[in-house]
Amino acid sequence: MSHDHLNLDFRRRERLGFDEAILCEPKSIEQLTAILEQAEERDIPLLLTRLAREQFEALSDSFRARIDYDPVSGTGFYGSPEAPRGTPKVAVLTAGTSDAPAAREAARTLEYYGHASLEVPDVGVAGLWRLLERIEEIQKLPVVIAVAGMDGALPSVVAGLVPGIVISVPTSTGYGVAAGGETALRSALTSCSPGVVVVNIDNGYGAACAALRALRNRG
Repeated sequence: MSHDHLNLDFRRRERLGFDEAILCEPKSIEQLTAILEQAEERDIPLLLTRLAREQFEALSDSFRARIDYDPVSGTGFYGSPEAPRGTPKVAVLTAGTSDAPAAREAARTLEYYGHASLEVPDVGVAGLWRLLERIEEIQKLPVVIAVAGMDGALPSVVAGLVPGIVISVPTSTGYGVAAGGETALRSALTSCSPGVVVVNIDNGYGAACAALRALRNRG
């Protein structure tokens, strides 16, 4: 298959410390196949994001055999990325189980780059005791990714309880005026807890990259 229509950034890791992640959602199977062929030719791993199950199943047997696919997050590891090492330095919290896709995208991105994470699910503020039961464990980590839709209250509460960097991932979970995550996004942007970092709606990948930048630059 011709690669003339592709111009992948294979030197991004040299500049930024990150490979180019492949956003699969808008791509055809032919385009994904051509991208994987380039990776195969260069013998490099790839992080695939927003890879639908239908897309994954439409790939050739040989490519599917080389992809570690997670259907919850829609992420795939092509080839052999770094194995997670050491103890977790990032906690990934969700307000509810509906926030799992974005949270798993964050955790899987960290895993791709060799970082284990502490996943703490279903600790939304509607049952604050759930968060408080885990807060001492969470407080020990330098970075916390808080994933929440609806009113998006979790990041503000967490940022008032932990000393580390808190990265908010608003999600599209919610009814009516939740407006596909815009209410949670605005809530995070107007947080009364100082220093909350905010990424776009459902952007677990971006939150993980922010966490990696923070960890890389720790003194």
